Amino acid sequence: MSAILALVVKDLRLLLRDKAGFIFAFVFPLVYAIFFGAIFSNVGGEATSKLRVAVVDEDGSEESRSFVESLTKTSQVEAVTTSREEAVESVRHGRRLAYITLPKGFGARRDGMFWGDPPNVAVGIDPSRQAEAAMLQGILIRCSFERMQDMFQRPEVMAGRVDEWMKRVQAADDISPAWRAALELFFPAFKSFVQNIPRDESGNAASQPGTATGRAQSSPARSSWQPVAIDVEPVAPQASVKISSYAWSFPQGIIWGVIGCAAAFGISLVVERTNGTLVRLRTAPIARWQILAGKAGACFVTTVCMTTALLLLAAFVFNVRPQSVWLLVMAVVSVALGFVGIMMLLSVLGKTEQSAGGIGWAVLLVMAMLGGGMVPRIFMPSWMQMVSHISPVKWAIHAMEGALWRGFSPAEMAVPCAVLIGVGLACFALGVRAFRWSN
Repeated sequence: MSAILALVVKDLRLLLRDKAGFIFAFVFPLVYAIFFGAIFSNVGGEATSKLRVAVVDEDGSEESRSFVESLTKTSQVEAVTTSREEAVESVRHGRRLAYITLPKGFGARRDGMFWGDPPNVAVGIDPSRQAEAAMLQGILIRCSFERMQDMFQRPEVMAGRVDEWMKRVQAADDISPAWRAALELFFPAFKSFVQNIPRDESGNAASQPGTATGRAQSSPARSSWQPVAIDVEPVAPQASVKISSYAWSFPQGIIWGVIGCAAAFGISLVVERTNGTLVRLRTAPIARWQILAGKAGACFVTTVCMTTALLLLAAFVFNVRPQSVWLLVMAVVSVALGFVGIMMLLSVLGKTEQSAGGIGWAVLLVMAMLGGGMVPRIFMPSWMQMVSHISPVKWAIHAMEGALWRGFSPAEMAVPCAVLIGVGLACFALGVRAFRWSN
């Protein structure tokens, strides 16, 4: 037993001496716990991150402004009013989930609650974030009902609106006789019902179970009437071009392949260093920078070949067609250069193969988590979305999406590509400076 205890103490001492291995074993589990805890901390309560939308009010009526105000006050939505061009661009660049357009005539249709066509709302959604589209539609429908709820809580206002509706029905010439007769019978009874709603001490309508203002357990079915008509369509650079749904998921898959290449080559450098291969190479008539450049070149070629193979598979099997081949080449080269530099830096983080592999994968996984490679950024808290800008994975996915389906221009592609190349050069320089040629 004493021999076993001595071996246990020996291995624990070795772990404590290997700082990188110690950090991987004790620190990064804490990082993962904090990351997922921050994302799911409010599950079942208020949303961790608001749905960021842009609102285009083309109607400019009192009803449309009231609708925008209700949407802005919603705790699940962060809405900003802007022009249609700016709204479309913000969605196309992934800065906002969707844009909501209230067309001309929205207020007039909303004012005619029980006749005519319902007010329509056009929603342009980021096609890679369809999961949030249903949530947004539910919020829009709820905002449509809030106006009705407000009128029910103020019976005198509702009674005045009923008189106005009655006059409009009698003056309208586009209502069928049968429907006109039904409304003329309904509105007086409805007015009497509103005026006799029980009120609380403040004079507002009291909420009673089963009444119009209470939360009844069930509501009568409405087969043809709806408070708002919502038209949802994905925001694509060219409406005539059909984009495969696989184009939205392949960028993440490609980045995971790139991460695997960076981790593998980072470990191989440590293996060659600890085995003395790099020391023996120094005896050859070549410079140190040439040796490291050769390793970086091999990592670059492997990354480009892997990415090209996946893109060809996506094109011929899943019908994923890039918006621009040249911009896609630009994105692939930039991503490869960026992660080659990261590979060089990862190779100096550990003394042994085990610690280098563990710490390298831990760092890359944190980059993936922050950059949207594991959890969509929309589900992250606002502060975490801001922090995600430091992750190369975020910029790599952005560059690949821009060339594949977002329809970026060369100027728009310059930002993510420049960030990736800059990160790669900085990390490569730091890695070369700190690289150890012997164990």
